Amino acid sequence: MPKRINFGKLIEKQLPAELVNFMWVAGEIAHTRGEKLYLVGGVVRDLLLGQANLDLDLVVEGNAIELAQQLKKINKGKITTHPRFNTAKLQWDNWSVDLATARSETYDKPGALPTVKPSSIDDDLSRRDFTINAMAIGLNPGYYGRPVDPHGGRDDLKSKLIRVLHGQSFTDDATRIWRGLRYEQRLDFHLERKTLKLLQRDIPMLDTISADRIRYEVECILKEKYPEKVFRRAEELEVLPKLHPALKGNGWLAERFEQARKLSFPALPEVGLYLALLAYPLTSEETERLISRLRLPKSLAQNLRDTIALKGKMRLLATPGLSPSGIYRLLAPYSSPAMVANSLATESPAASQNIHMYLTRLKYIEISLTGDDLMRLGVAPGPHIREIIELLHKARLDGKITSKQDEVDLVKGWLAAKQMK
Repeated sequence: MPKRINFGKLIEKQLPAELVNFMWVAGEIAHTRGEKLYLVGGVVRDLLLGQANLDLDLVVEGNAIELAQQLKKINKGKITTHPRFNTAKLQWDNWSVDLATARSETYDKPGALPTVKPSSIDDDLSRRDFTINAMAIGLNPGYYGRPVDPHGGRDDLKSKLIRVLHGQSFTDDATRIWRGLRYEQRLDFHLERKTLKLLQRDIPMLDTISADRIRYEVECILKEKYPEKVFRRAEELEVLPKLHPALKGNGWLAERFEQARKLSFPALPEVGLYLALLAYPLTSEETERLISRLRLPKSLAQNLRDTIALKGKMRLLATPGLSPSGIYRLLAPYSSPAMVANSLATESPAASQNIHMYLTRLKYIEISLTGDDLMRLGVAPGPHIREIIELLHKARLDGKITSKQDEVDLVKGWLAAKQMK
């Protein structure tokens, strides 16, 4: 990495013209307001690494909400403000930009959300998690493209190091432990020696973090290209047991995550599937502890419960000669991510094939006749309606009937049999 970099040209080379123009205009408007505006954080890091990142974060030494309101008039976009933190989000067309007032932070106690107050760009960068995320680029006329790097972030990028800014970083906010592992594995960097020692020292501080914030970090990991690398490293450093002592970041998990990616390609697997595979080795009781630890929302919690419950049905699902209706009956109560997780995790090819049959064909099979149709044919209102619907559906699943007329004939036969009794 050369010592002298023209950051203005770097921005123009790597970012879309519309975003480059937006930053020029934003810098000029900030200048007329007597404020200084900066591009900050991850996008600066990724510009230096030559990686795509369109999540623009701007910091102003001034009033972010007022600046955003002026910019909104130009772009005719939508603005969302958070007065408590003096931040705003601008959205127009397909673009989104976050604006924040430069601020300093203090922590009343470990794990608590910080108390913030307006400050300078240097103070704002000093509150960040790692040196490689604590860089900025000036956007004002006369300062456009000028780097601000008070903590040596560029040197650490060159050395491929993840380094905290101070010794209390993980104590103040232990979610940085998970973020450090995530950046380390995503970028193929290494935790700087002292940072690694501080991380290991402060693993117990993860207990000070709320379930919602831990869940957010886990979800961020599961949206990475290779989340299994983060879990492997977390197990190696004894961070993973803080989620649950029985979780593993081993080769089995890596293989299943890779299979999930192949199945989902070109999209990444959904978080629910990854989470189900991560939790697959757990017992029902252990799963409940993990659900509680992460305070999972209802749908994700049900996915995990379904995954563990369905795991106990794998032997039945592998029964030779199992009928399509039998497969349907076993699988219908469970969520799709739970089925896919079990399909990838089971050692039974027959069970996996039956899950595939359900997901690709059986779940879409429906009958043509409605309850009103059945009554017109002579079926009495009440429990018989449900009974005949289930009979028709079973016959459809097993291929015994294939048309609406077949359904009518089956109902007529059922009615005739009833009359004979």
